[in-house]
Amino acid sequence: MLVGFETNDDAGVFQLTEELALVQTVDFFTPMVDDPYTFGAIAAANALSDVYAMGGTPVTALNILAFPTKALPLEVLAEILRGGADKAAEAGVTILGGHTVEDDVPKYGMAVTGTVHPKRLLANATGQAGDRLILTKRIGVGILTTALKHGLLSEAMAAEACASMAALNKTAGEILARRGAHAATDITGFGLLGHLYEMTRSAGVGATIAYSDVPTFEGVLELARQDEVPGGSERNLEYLLPHVTFDPALDLAQKLVLADAQTSGGLLMAVAADEADAMLAELHSAGVTAWEIGRLTEEPGIRVTP
Repeated sequence: MLVGFETNDDAGVFQLTEELALVQTVDFFTPMVDDPYTFGAIAAANALSDVYAMGGTPVTALNILAFPTKALPLEVLAEILRGGADKAAEAGVTILGGHTVEDDVPKYGMAVTGTVHPKRLLANATGQAGDRLILTKRIGVGILTTALKHGLLSEAMAAEACASMAALNKTAGEILARRGAHAATDITGFGLLGHLYEMTRSAGVGATIAYSDVPTFEGVLELARQDEVPGGSERNLEYLLPHVTFDPALDLAQKLVLADAQTSGGLLMAVAADEADAMLAELHSAGVTAWEIGRLTEEPGIRVTP
């Protein structure tokens, strides 16, 4: 076993030969959008992302589905699976089968197996002080989907959030693996600050980021100030407060945005200072959104400036 649960990584890694290791992960959840096809695509993209974050290539997947057959028509089930299948096909992944159970609430996701060369494995525990931090998707989808449930989101804002969640991290993952980032993780349920904290704690370093450099969706801060914040994001911030030093100029809503629980978020990469510009240029050239948001530091702890 090359990577287990001790370092809070995105997936487990088991070495088979000197040149081949398996990357394995599983993830599933309840719908955050009404459209079943979109839900299936988002859930699949989310599960596949863990393999990309490890520098691996996803190869096969197994569907995991819970469904209320007495409450919803089977056409809804079919659309969920179609969304997942289309996203897997886009990733070049073969779905081998899966397992379905009856439940009161729909749940869908995948168990994904990928491959990686043991010497090219990425983890969240190998960042180095001085590394520049690059993020590849905007944050705030937890706040947006909460507002969507309350009928407070425009169609355009909802469409942008869904497109982001359904977008694969495939190209970004291939670039970060090829260019040899020191460390990487994907931003999901613990939010940007939560996953950054896992990265710094595991590597024995600290970090500094600027709120103004972190990309957010339009309207997210205003919605946070209207208390359209999921409970998971509030719990994230409560947990992180002892470990993060916020500039006094930052208000509660801004802190909640940084701790917002994400679904199928972007990749957070720790890249050597002299390689970061080339990494950003290649990501942008490939059509991947990417922003530099801060640095890893020798001093422990996370500091957030305006």
